[in-house]
Amino acid sequence: MSTKFLRLKDVIAKTGLSGATIYRKMDPKDQSYDPHFPKRISLGGRNVAWIESEIEEWMERMIEASRKGVA
Repeated sequence: MSTKFLRLKDVIAKTGLSGATIYRKMDPKDQSYDPHFPKRISLGGRNVAWIESEIEEWMERMIEASRKGVA
């Protein structure tokens, strides 16, 4: 299995979340914080990315929780 990096625009497209919402989900001080949302990784300088498989796993957990009425 190969690892694929997703840039912010790709995470937005894949999840349907806005960039602001993604960053709020990563901010422990924000009410939208989600400790299970995948952490970004540094690619050097100001470049960051997310690991595609981690984003997909998070999405699957959200689907499961929603179907169980726990979202």
